[in-house]
Amino acid sequence: MARKIVATGRGGAGKSTFVALMSRYLKPPSLLIDLDPDLSLADMLGIDLREQGKRTVVEALYDAVKERQRGGSPLTPVEDRFKGLLWGDCLYEGKGFDIMTLGTKDMEGCYCFPDHLLRKTIGELSKNYTHVVVDSPAGLEHLNRNIISEVDDLFLILDPSEKSLTHIKKVKLVLREVGTIYHRFYLVGNYMFDDAAVKHFEEVGELFLGRIDYDPKVEEFNLSGKSLRQLPESSPACQSVKKILEKAGLT
Repeated sequence: MARKIVATGRGGAGKSTFVALMSRYLKPPSLLIDLDPDLSLADMLGIDLREQGKRTVVEALYDAVKERQRGGSPLTPVEDRFKGLLWGDCLYEGKGFDIMTLGTKDMEGCYCFPDHLLRKTIGELSKNYTHVVVDSPAGLEHLNRNIISEVDDLFLILDPSEKSLTHIKKVKLVLREVGTIYHRFYLVGNYMFDDAAVKHFEEVGELFLGRIDYDPKVEEFNLSGKSLRQLPESSPACQSVKKILEKAGLT
């Protein structure tokens, strides 16, 4: 069974950057799941999903529902039709990693039904991978959705602010309230951390693994649509993420 990893944190902290860089060092094959409506993870990996003929989970579900409404077989549950679409239309298969995206909600109501179906299929999908890595939306609401009820490694990506200190407590509270089991809880500072911030967060009582070092090429690659997996190995951002994963026992 795959080792399940979740990256979470406040908006703009650098979760997608961390996941994209992380994917370089995890033993393949890995499944990356982007739950952020901004759909930025594929872009950071240099993938145009539409150009590749891939759709989001929400789009596939919408089509499955519409087909049923148009008179599709009443003996075929939406869940079964959705599963086929998920494998065929939503899963992009790359070299060493695959990726799928939840997408932006364009159906009436909440994300409940897409979350429910994704939750059911992750267990089946994970049998084919060494790691399943979830890039979470900003904030806390997604934790209530409990898409993965048992997490092996939870990385909380932080900016150097007092709000981040409060966020740590809120994340642990929500996880406890919804019953999400996590085996390891890590703090990671983003590129804005200086030495003083590192020292401060090392003393908050949680395991602080380090910071993601600044590299101007990260922004350059993002703007040009190049995959962060193509950054040179000497990149400070790559080297710092590699060290963080080594401390977490993931390399």
